Amino acid sequence: MKQSHNMELYFEEDDFDKFIEKLEQRNDIKYLGEGVKEAKWGQRSIRFYDLDGHVIEVGENMKMVIKRFLNMGMSMAETSKRMAVSITDLETLLHS
Repeated sequence: MKQSHNMELYFEEDDFDKFIEKLEQRNDIKYLGEGVKEAKWGQRSIRFYDLDGHVIEVGENMKMVIKRFLNMGMSMAETSKRMAVSITDLETLLHS
């Protein structure tokens, strides 16, 4: 089957690690690239074809990226610098 590259669906996942675990249990998924990628701002994502050959991208919810960094021991200032986002914007997202 020829895969399509003219459309992509994007989803965000709160529990990205659990989603990846479930995805890895399947043997019928064809990945684009090398699996999970981490963007320079820290958001992790993965791209693959669905069973009909359409591109699906699933990314880590940005609020969860902030929480992951804070849980790793990074301060808000360090998280702000890592993500290139103001502390005010990070706090707004965390409380949304």
